[in-house]
Parts: sequence; structure tokens; C-alpha cells
Amino acid sequence: MTAIVVKIGGSLGADVGTVCADIAALTRAGRRIVLVHGGSADIAGLAGRLGVAQRRLVAPDGVASRYTDPAMLEVVTLALAGSVKPRLVTDLVAGGVAAVGLTGLDAGCVRARRKSVHRAVVEDRTVLIRDNHSGRIERVDATFLTGLLDLGLTPVLSPPVMAEDGRPVNANADRLAAMVAVAVRATALILLTDVPGVRRDPLDERTVLATCAVPADGAPAPWVAGGMALKLVAAREALLGGVARVVVADGRGERPIQRALDGAGTRVVVEPAEVPA
Repeated sequence: MTAIVVKIGGSLGADVGTVCADIAALTRAGRRIVLVHGGSADIAGLAGRLGVAQRRLVAPDGVASRYTDPAMLEVVTLALAGSVKPRLVTDLVAGGVAAVGLTGLDAGCVRARRKSVHRAVVEDRTVLIRDNHSGRIERVDATFLTGLLDLGLTPVLSPPVMAEDGRPVNANADRLAAMVAVAVRATALILLTDVPGVRRDPLDERTVLATCAVPADGAPAPWVAGGMALKLVAAREALLGGVARVVVADGRGERPIQRALDGAGTRVVVEPAEVPA
């Protein structure tokens, strides 16, 4: 039986409770779900309390990511594995879901290639960042995850993941969700966020697109801002990997996953390749 992969981030705040309730309802109806999560708000809050500096790296193509030095990697691990995940697992178990909390380190289930250098734009100059402890996901252990699903368990998965040297690295949770969806041959990847979908004007919710086409390579459209650009990159990776349906949808309110499956939010597609004349 196939699965659905759902990704939630820290921007949802208290709305994660309704997401968990929806997962419980879908599980009771026989759907198999892998939940992938980030936790930007918890990471930022913990970093602030510990006095760890927070920076964003903006690549030349405009896509931003978290700068992860050794101190921030520790914050990410503590926040996701020690705060966000226990809350999610607790809510799911309370709703009757046999949830099991994991990071990509458990059983080495997510493997990544450590980024030796990261190109970032600083004061209009492209510089090379060499102490950024992040990685590009290369492999997800599908046998491990589907084995858990076959046992009736619901994996709750987050970074960090394991690099080729056996040490942890951070990874983007949207792209992790995409790779998980490809690995388990999910029928759908649902990226839940705190907006109704992909907006043509990032400041105007009336401009939500029913369908958003992304190029098969390169950066998304220049009007795509902030974290949405990475969501669209992740969506493209899932689609090119064989996932039939990817939706960016509103995680707020009742039954957000079911609403996305019923057509709410923005369906992401890959632009068809140009045929030479």
C-alpha cells in the first residue's frame, strides 16, 4: 500500500495540533503517512536563549538557507529532536496514532553528502563559506521506512541526517520530505505552511495560484520569495523523482491534509522541456 508524505514547519505554531488530528483521522481511514517536520520557530527561540548567532545564506540564485556552524547544528538537533518531535509524537499518540520519532541519524536512514563549500552573496559579492555543516541528501532508506509503515507505525522524521563521514549535518526539511516521498513511492507530497499556497504576489493572499509551474532546472521564478523558493525546489525534486502529486497548502484550520488532497492549495508541476525547432 502506498503512502502520503506530509511536511510541516515551525511557522504553523499551534496549528500543528489540527494537523496531527487530521493524520489521526486519515490513519483510521487506512491511509499510511510519513510526517516530516522542521521547526524554525523552536530553533530560533532556542538559539536566542543560548546566545547562538543566527544567519541566513543567500545563494547566487536567490535561494536562502540556514547557516549551520557547529553551535547552530547543536541547536538544530536539540530543538528538533528534543522539543518539536516529542510534542508531535505526543499529540499523535493521544489521537491513537502509533507514531515513532526519528531523525535521519537513526539507523542511518538518511544519508547526505557534506557540502564542502557553499556559495553565498554577501554585500553584493559571491563568497565561499567553508564551515557550514549542511548536506545534500543522497539516499533515503526506503526499506527501513516502509518496514515501519508495514508494522502500522507512523514515522515522524526530521534533520539532522548522516554525512558520508558518519557525522551529523543539517538538511533542509522540505527537500528531506521530497526525497522521502521519492524513496517510499508516495502518491502525494503535501507541503503545509502558514499561507494558502504559492502566491503570485507574496504579500497578497488573493493571488494564490491553483497551479504553479517550476522550471526543470535552475531557480524558481524571481517573484517567489523566501522559504517558498526552497519549497518549490523540493517540489520539483519530488516530481522529477516520480511523485505524481505535490501540493503546497495551508496548514491552518481543520483537516488541512484532507483539504489539500481534495484540491485546496497550489499544485506544483514541472514546466515541459522546450523542443528544439
